[in-house]
Amino acid sequence: MPANDSSKAVALLAREGQARERLRQALDAAGGSVVLEADPAELDVATLAGAGAQAVLVALEPAIEDALVVLEPVLEAPGLLVIFDEADLAARRDGWEAQRWIRHLSAKLHGHDDVLPPGRENDLDFLVGQLDAARAQAPKQTPQPVPTPAPAPAAPPAPPPPARFEAQAAPAGFGEQVQPLRGDDFAPPPVASVAAAVAAAVPPPPMPSAWSLADDAPVAPAASQSAATPPPLPDFSHLSLVELEPEAPARPVAGNGAAGAVLVLAGIGGPDAVRRLLGALPAGFERPVLVQLRLDGGRYDNLVKQMARVSPVPVGLAMPGDLVAPGSAYVLPDGVGVEPSAGGLRFIDAGPDHEPVAALPPAESAVVVLSGAEPARMDAVLALSTRGGFVAGQALDGCYDPTAAKLLEAGGAELATPVALAAQLVARWA
Repeated sequence: MPANDSSKAVALLAREGQARERLRQALDAAGGSVVLEADPAELDVATLAGAGAQAVLVALEPAIEDALVVLEPVLEAPGLLVIFDEADLAARRDGWEAQRWIRHLSAKLHGHDDVLPPGRENDLDFLVGQLDAARAQAPKQTPQPVPTPAPAPAAPPAPPPPARFEAQAAPAGFGEQVQPLRGDDFAPPPVASVAAAVAAAVPPPPMPSAWSLADDAPVAPAASQSAATPPPLPDFSHLSLVELEPEAPARPVAGNGAAGAVLVLAGIGGPDAVRRLLGALPAGFERPVLVQLRLDGGRYDNLVKQMARVSPVPVGLAMPGDLVAPGSAYVLPDGVGVEPSAGGLRFIDAGPDHEPVAALPPAESAVVVLSGAEPARMDAVLALSTRGGFVAGQALDGCYDPTAAKLLEAGGAELATPVALAAQLVARWA
């Protein structure tokens, strides 16, 4: 851990107990000078303001939430660094986890980004190098020319009988879904090569009865059609109005569902960044926000309460089976994912390997990477950006754990403060 040029004056706000003891020890190890140590429920605004603290470390738990509301005029003062930690996690953190947290606390207090243990300084450079090598080795796809269709044959002497649009099974392979990009695919295949492959592999199928006339390609005029005797019009009397209705869109938005969303990824040091991001969104922001922040203690209900206090948009806990509603923010607990459905995005029960990024429609979605996000997920995030999604990360200055943000920057994404990121989201969907 780098040596600190000077200690930082810190106010420690926590109830008496193991959590406060552990946090005081962590502050001492991280180069913080405790100028005030108090239970928030017993502290007044004047005492906190007069302590001369440059930073405040708060051990969060339900018993002090109302007291923090009273202290908000001081906690929201410009230039004051406020760091939150879960009291139950602080009380149980020891060994390697405690040392890791101390390194992050030191980085936060002193404004640097060195959070690696001694002897591991080159690990991030290695990860960035691996990312660049993977991108360089990605196969380059050359567009293939589209085959020129043969000229239409001359019309037969007698016109063919009227076409009968009866429902038939499509040929094998027709209508199969294109496989999604893998994490190491950083460029979509050229449109021309896809069109050539489809034209060469799939013969023109019979038109199913659910198609409408608007979907049909115009028929080229016959080469030697007689001008004196025009051909008879096709007989459409056997078609019903139901068969002429247009096909449903791929991602309909019905009821209260939303087709796209803003996915916020965070981890250690993330609650403060998420708090600032949500607090900067306007009340009328329609794009739903999904917050995925891993908590060791699983106290996601407390996280919802903390964010709801500062967020102009309503904040709730994501529940499997519910539709993702526009104009709301959701905290995703462990085991809850998201997938597209007939009514828009829907929350689902999900295993540990579920990746919500893959479920987002790129052009209608965004991913914001904040402090402590998992570096292993950045390949999927960058892949979304190549398909039209908005991707950005937290600026390194003031970022508690910037490892994922650095990988995102190496992949070409922009970094900004949480407040500036909120402004970019508003500008994108103004």
